[in-house]
This record gives sequence, C-alpha cells and structure tokens, in this order.
Amino acid sequence: MKKDIEFPKVTGVKLAIVKEKVKGETEWSLYILNLNLIELNTVLINSRGYGEIDGEPKKTSTLRHMIKELGPQEFARVEHLDPSVFALTNEFWVSYYILDQIFDKKFIFTPGSFDPAQISLIPELGLEGVLHS
Repeated sequence: MKKDIEFPKVTGVKLAIVKEKVKGETEWSLYILNLNLIELNTVLINSRGYGEIDGEPKKTSTLRHMIKELGPQEFARVEHLDPSVFALTNEFWVSYYILDQIFDKKFIFTPGSFDPAQISLIPELGLEGVLHS
C-alpha cells in the first residue's frame, strides 16, 4: 500500500514549461531536468489540467508518460502543451527510482505562473519559460 512506502524528499529534479521556436512558430513544451549526479530510472509523469474558464468548470485528459532512463545532468522533453491550458491549474505527478528507492512529487503550475513577469531564461535548456522545483 502507498501509505506503507517511504518517499524521501525529491531534490535535483525540476520541471520546466518553455517556449521554443519550431518552423518559425512559438510552441510550448514540458521538460524534466535531472540536476542530480546519478541516473533516474523508470520516470513516470502524469499530467492533467483543471479549473474554470469563463465560470465553467474545465478539465483536461490525464496524460501519462514514461522515460526509461534519464542520465545525470540530463533533461528530456515530455510533452507539447497548448497555451489554452495555461488558464487552468496544471498538475504533474512525477515518480522515479534512484537505485532501488522510489521518489514521488507533485508539481503544480497555476495560471499565474505564465504571467510574462514570471517567464525567465532557464540556463540548463537555453530557453525561456517557467521553472518549478
């Protein structure tokens, strides 16, 4: 049972939502960054959006992604994001193993996260966006 599993504190793993130029168009993507000096294994990422738009409750589909290995000091693109979901709260559950220990963390990007004042350069990616640790 989940309540019987000890989940140590997640450090060195961050999520970033960044804008990229692809064929002259701006696209937004979610990246996972492993800033640790050790490899992450069986990285599972569940994403969903929820909230209200114009007073109407809205929610997105739940998407699930798996990355078999993410090496030390590496990053990986997880998914493309449509900017229309920025009006919602975007929640990402990340679980992974280091050696035989499981780690688990929920990352939440609120609609205010995408205010132009919150967007900055993310040096590890060389792209502008919002970094969450």
